[in-house]
Amino acid sequence: MGDMDPHIFAVAEEAYKQMARDERNQSIIVSGESGAGKTVSAKYAMRYFATVSGSASEANVEEKVLASNPIMESIGNAKTTRNDNSSRFGKYIEIGFDKRYRIIGANMRTYLLEKSRVVFQAEEERNYHIFYQLCASAALPEFKTLRLGNANYFHYTKQGGSPVIDGVDDAKEMVNTRQACTLLGISDSYQMGIFRILAGILHLGNVEFASRDSDSCTVPPKHEPLTIFCDLMGVEYEEMAHWLCHRKLATATETYIKPISKLHAINARDALAKHIYANLFNWIVDHVNKALHATVKQHSFIGVLDIYGFETFEINSFEQFCINYANEKLQQQFNMHVFKLEQEEYMKEQIPWTLIDFYDNQPCINLIEAKMGVLDLLDEECKMPKGSDDSWAQKLYNTHLNKCALFEKPRMSNKAFIIKHFADKVEYQCEGFLEKNKDTVYEEQIKVLKSSKFKLLLELFQDEEKVLSPTSATPSGRVPLSRTPIKPAKARPGQASKEHKKTVGHQFRNSLHLLMETLNATTPHYVRCIKPNDFKFPFTFDEKRAVQQLRACGVLETIRISAAGFPSRWTYQEFFSRYRVLMKQKDVLGDRKQTCKNVLEKLIQDKDKYQFGKTKIFFRAGQVAYLEKIRADKLRAACIRIQKTIRGWLMRKKYMRMRKAAITIQRHVRGYQARCYATFLRRTRAATTIQKFQRMYVVRKRYQRMREATIALQALLRGYMVRNKYQMMLREHKCVVLQKHVRGWLARRRYRRTLRAVVYLQCCYRRMMAKRELKKLKIEARSVERYKKLHIGLENKIMQLQRKIDEQNKEYKSLLEKMSSLELTYSTETEKLRSDVERLRTSEEEARSATSRVLSLQEEIAKLRRELQHTQAEKRSIEERADKYKHETEQLVSELKEQNSLLKTEKEELNRRIHDQAKEITESMEKKLVEETKQLELDLNDERLRYQNLLNEFSRLEERYDDLKDEMNLMVSIPKPGHKRTDSTHSSNESEYTFSSEITEAEDLPLRMEQEPSEKKAALDMSLFLKLQKRVSELEQEKQSLQDELDRKEEQALRAKAKEEERPPIRGAELEYESLKRQELESENKKLKNELNELQKALTETRAPEVTAPGAPAYRVLLDQLTSVSEELEVRKEEVLILRSQLVSQKEAIQPKHTMTDATILLEDVQKMKDKGEIAQAYIGLKETNRLLESQLQSQKKSHENELESLRGEIQSLKEENNRQQQLLAQNLQLPPEARIEASLQHEITRLTNENLDLMEQLEKQDKTVRKLKKQLKVFAKKIGELEVGQMENISPGQIIDEPIRPVNIPRKEKDFQGMLEYKKEDEQKLVKNLILELKPRGVAVNLIPGLPAYILFMCVRHADYLNDDQKVRSLLTSTINGIKKVLKKRGDDFETVSFWLSNTCRFLHCLKQYSGEEGFMKHNTPRQNEHCLTNFDLAEYRQVLSDLAIQIYQQLVRVLENILQPMIVSGMLEHETIQGVSGVKPTGLRKRTSSIADEGTYTLDSIIRQLNSFHSVMCQHGMDPELIKQVVKQMFYIIGAITLNNLLLRKDMCSWSKGMQIRYNVSQLEEWLRDKNLMNSGAKETLEPLIQAAQLLQVKKKTDEDAEAICSMCNALTTAQIVKVLNLYTPVNEFEERVLVSFIRTIQVRLRDRKDSPQLLMDAKHIFPVTFPFNPSSLALETIQIPASLGLGFISRV
Repeated sequence: MGDMDPHIFAVAEEAYKQMARDERNQSIIVSGESGAGKTVSAKYAMRYFATVSGSASEANVEEKVLASNPIMESIGNAKTTRNDNSSRFGKYIEIGFDKRYRIIGANMRTYLLEKSRVVFQAEEERNYHIFYQLCASAALPEFKTLRLGNANYFHYTKQGGSPVIDGVDDAKEMVNTRQACTLLGISDSYQMGIFRILAGILHLGNVEFASRDSDSCTVPPKHEPLTIFCDLMGVEYEEMAHWLCHRKLATATETYIKPISKLHAINARDALAKHIYANLFNWIVDHVNKALHATVKQHSFIGVLDIYGFETFEINSFEQFCINYANEKLQQQFNMHVFKLEQEEYMKEQIPWTLIDFYDNQPCINLIEAKMGVLDLLDEECKMPKGSDDSWAQKLYNTHLNKCALFEKPRMSNKAFIIKHFADKVEYQCEGFLEKNKDTVYEEQIKVLKSSKFKLLLELFQDEEKVLSPTSATPSGRVPLSRTPIKPAKARPGQASKEHKKTVGHQFRNSLHLLMETLNATTPHYVRCIKPNDFKFPFTFDEKRAVQQLRACGVLETIRISAAGFPSRWTYQEFFSRYRVLMKQKDVLGDRKQTCKNVLEKLIQDKDKYQFGKTKIFFRAGQVAYLEKIRADKLRAACIRIQKTIRGWLMRKKYMRMRKAAITIQRHVRGYQARCYATFLRRTRAATTIQKFQRMYVVRKRYQRMREATIALQALLRGYMVRNKYQMMLREHKCVVLQKHVRGWLARRRYRRTLRAVVYLQCCYRRMMAKRELKKLKIEARSVERYKKLHIGLENKIMQLQRKIDEQNKEYKSLLEKMSSLELTYSTETEKLRSDVERLRTSEEEARSATSRVLSLQEEIAKLRRELQHTQAEKRSIEERADKYKHETEQLVSELKEQNSLLKTEKEELNRRIHDQAKEITESMEKKLVEETKQLELDLNDERLRYQNLLNEFSRLEERYDDLKDEMNLMVSIPKPGHKRTDSTHSSNESEYTFSSEITEAEDLPLRMEQEPSEKKAALDMSLFLKLQKRVSELEQEKQSLQDELDRKEEQALRAKAKEEERPPIRGAELEYESLKRQELESENKKLKNELNELQKALTETRAPEVTAPGAPAYRVLLDQLTSVSEELEVRKEEVLILRSQLVSQKEAIQPKHTMTDATILLEDVQKMKDKGEIAQAYIGLKETNRLLESQLQSQKKSHENELESLRGEIQSLKEENNRQQQLLAQNLQLPPEARIEASLQHEITRLTNENLDLMEQLEKQDKTVRKLKKQLKVFAKKIGELEVGQMENISPGQIIDEPIRPVNIPRKEKDFQGMLEYKKEDEQKLVKNLILELKPRGVAVNLIPGLPAYILFMCVRHADYLNDDQKVRSLLTSTINGIKKVLKKRGDDFETVSFWLSNTCRFLHCLKQYSGEEGFMKHNTPRQNEHCLTNFDLAEYRQVLSDLAIQIYQQLVRVLENILQPMIVSGMLEHETIQGVSGVKPTGLRKRTSSIADEGTYTLDSIIRQLNSFHSVMCQHGMDPELIKQVVKQMFYIIGAITLNNLLLRKDMCSWSKGMQIRYNVSQLEEWLRDKNLMNSGAKETLEPLIQAAQLLQVKKKTDEDAEAICSMCNALTTAQIVKVLNLYTPVNEFEERVLVSFIRTIQVRLRDRKDSPQLLMDAKHIFPVTFPFNPSSLALETIQIPASLGLGFISRV
């Protein structure tokens, strides 16, 4: 299409191809004078895009794009003197394409609608087409309500005097407009609303005004045009008529309503009409853009600019000025693109070129838009209070006349000016410039329209309120250019600047700048429309007029450049890729530039037709088309050859397929005929057979039917007779029953009547007698002697009852003592009897086994005798026949048999021993493994519990120390008369690893405290800290060694299990040995505990009388410390002894066992193995197995001996440490209290100094190794650098020079954050203050990510680690821990605060583990997270500190939970009746219990569940670990169960059947809560098991022995004392229940006598389960964390 004459489709095709080829947005700029055909050209370009590309969806977007043209032409185009379809607005349509370059949508921007045409048209011109289309369609039925008529009837359509355009049918155009609206989604209702507003504008133009005087006017009464306008717009007639003739003036104090003159009223009417039409135009454009909006992402676009052309009329006003200004900007853009850029390209590529002069219109643009230009002066005059067109003209003359060559003044006018545009001179009349630039309308008229009931009209003015600034695009992408402001009725002071709006000229200038930016960002394509004549005549061409237009728009200069220049250009690579098909293989060289030169010299002979630049090849016009023709011919020839070959192959393929098909058809037809004949024969034979059976079937069916009918008649008749007889008997029976019941009812009614009468008589008589007795008693009661007698009798009775109670108590105690002694004797006797029975059983089993063996041996002996007799007989017969040779062979066989039997016996004996040993080892190892694992788990839990209790004690002592410190400070600060005390310093107890409480300096002697400086105390605290740390590490090593031993034993058990399949029973001796060892250990443990208790009692009894002396509290603390240490040593000793006993039992199990061999089996094996070779091989195999087994046994023996020696060494060291501690304790007890403390501290200091020296030696060794490694690294770095230099020298310099250096675009990389936060050392306190001390948990939980403070702290630690600053790391971690402690001490009663810091502490601990660099914690990390691991410091010690801190926070959380839940539990779980009506009446004889809480404040089960929900939601919001939440829930449920059970055991009124049912229901509700929260596997349900069993105990039967057995098996979670207590307290509520008999309770006690449980009655409600913190890595990337401004951490920066 590019070879044809210039056509709009050729330009569109070029733009489309460049968009697809270069992937750059394109623009088509259609320019020319008014009437030159710009709008039609833009329509054809859009039609081309719609046809070529198609749409990406089924919505036919291209049809919608084309349908927007009729709508925009009808509302924006009008007839002028130069053009019958002149666009009176500018538009820029962006057609969007997807990645496959299909239309997906469009967007339209409009520029400067000519609003003045709505109210005024010049001669031979028309208003906008839509008005005439409405008038032409007025006869349509749907338009009857608009009350329209001929166009000549309306003032706004008849001013031009030319309402009809030749060849245009307005009625048909109306139909096209409505169809386009429907296609674009504008519904019929909205269309009728648009037409209604347009008709209202026409009727508003016919409104007339009558003058009252020179300053006022009125609308005639009941004026028809105004009535129609108000009806169509839905507004009040009186208000609109009033405000058309009046306006509102506002002063500083008052508001006035002023009438206006007729001329001002007409201007106000016209301004209102223009404003309504402009808003309607913008609304329609918005809806068109919404319909064309792309639903998918836009990849590229082509913009089509159709803007008004250069205009000059007899009278040129503000609109023509703006239009010509826009054309000046477009011409400048054309010059920049065509002239400047083209010639700069030639100069850049160093092509010989002579510059061509062209007209530059920049001075004209500066005259219009520069500072103090026409537009600036116009805006300045609009701001003046009394500005006018005349004063503005004078300013223009003063500023530009005789100063600018492009500005002139007309000779005969002082109200006009002339500007020399690029196309022609234009004279502009100044009249109306200011008013059009302001574009104002009265606010009162707009308010009347806003009060309308017409929906669409309200939308127009709502859109006006929501409009953005003119320079920014609206949501639909359109730039609003002409928004009409409203004159405010009353302007408040100081608001003028706010309500000041930008003028129309300023808006238009901004929109033009935006358009220029869009065009410059795309590749432009120009379409120059040339107007043939000025008279709109067809086929008439005015040469002079055409040349004038060509010269004005710079086309002639363009032609000169195109003729002299090179319009087509290719880069060398693009030329090579495009025309590679024209080259031969030998023409292709390594240098692309030289290759292109060689090819062009062959293809184009004339060298003037092309030029070679630095990076591109430039061609004259037509040369690229010539090359394309050659390329197409070459491709066409290749295509013909390919087609020829393929068509021949296809025809051959078709022939072979047809031949094969013919043969196949013949074969199938012949086979089909043969099968048809065979089928005919089979059918004939089958028909005969079917007839035979069918006839037989019909006859048999008839007979069976007759027989069945006869039987059915007989059955019906007999059944009918029997049923009649049965009904008769049934009626007689029912009559008898009715008579019986009626007679009985009559007798009972008679009896009740007589009984009621007798009872009534008795009641009357007794009432009379009672009244008489009452009178007597009242008389006696008034006498004093009666009272004295009663009191004397009562006192005597009370004394007697007290004596009886004392006697019964004494008897009860004596019975209890007898009973306990009997129980002891009974238990000892039963144990003796059990041991005897077991011993007898074992002896009986051994006897049975011995007898069975004897019988089997006797049978085998008999069998051997029979075989011997048989062999002797054979031997005799053989000896008679055999000769000497046979005798020798028999002797040889007998010798071999003897050897074989010996080997067989040895083999069997070894196999049996190996088999027994392996079985015993495997079984013993498996059992011991299970026991050891259980024991280790229990020990671990006990260890955790003990450790966490000690931490709790430590925190309590720390608080106490702080309190004492405050008291001491207070005492020092208050001066006492006659005595002064020096201030005492205190050492901070920072040890968080202690297994025993440390001594606080506040409790020591005051003189010692005065002498010791603060530095010494800090060192002492650090020594205690290191001591505790070392103790923890030792315990962890012991734990790890035990775990390794367990793993090793498991491996041995698995190996033994793989060798053997059968398992012999475990020997009873080993179990007895282990039980004896444990009993011994338990007895030793009890003795030690008793001795310690006696020591403590003795110390407390012999204590100094001065309780408040300074040494006394310290002495108690030391005593507690020693007791805890001794308990720890006892536990370790027990563990060692248990392991030793297990090892001894294993050693005994390994020893071989010798048993008898079976002679008969050996003989049978000897008889079977008759070959010498087999015997020898079996013998060798047995020897090898024996050696292997012996080596295994020796290795196991050595390993066990080594383990025993190591354990003995550990036991010896523990004994020595225990003895040393006992000696130290004895020495300390002999000293006075002050000296005791000093000695213990001195001992600790010496021990810790030794440990510190050892640690210093280790550190020095590590430093030496680090220095060696650094030196090696430096050496390796030097070697690598030398290797790199050598590689660079090996590269030849020619290779470096020959490579072309191309310009490389260096993109700017985005900053890659490393997940670290940097802060200054002096900002550390500020960081702790803002992030810990003053942080509000609620704001963080709601607005930010969970655990954000922990992440921030860890990122700060990472940066300090990155800097290798150990002081900064230590300071930050210490400040963090102390800050958390301060917050918890200050707000420790707030559950939300404690939960928040527990979650963050755990998250900080997990971060330290996750990024520690240890492989065990790096399994779940991403590669990026592994890069963020700590590199310089090992923070394992601080991890332990944080773990201990988390334990303390957890214990504080549990205490807060307990304080909140404790008031609710008794009321909600026991006292409140959850199931109404079950409890009934209280047990009789009980006093009324008053609740601990008032009735109006009682708690229910729902209160407890709501509180649980609150706790759970707070923990989830803070991001607490799920495993930790489960442990908290378990602890809460334990508290609920323990407190409920304790109160149940202490209250008799709660022990009843109904209360047990209530408790069961409450527990089920708590279990339902656990299910809802997915917490059933948390172990919380098991903590309620004692409460559940107590409730079941209240509900089960309690009479027989079977009931007692069931209770004993059911209540396994309750102790014996608790079961007996519940049975004693059980109280029946109604007559259906009975009290529990004493005999039944004794039966229960007898059955539970063997149960070993604690004698404690109440559960420990203060017990806290040991807490663990399972590792929970975070998937959050540290580099993505943002620090919100609300935290106030602006001094921290991301790294």
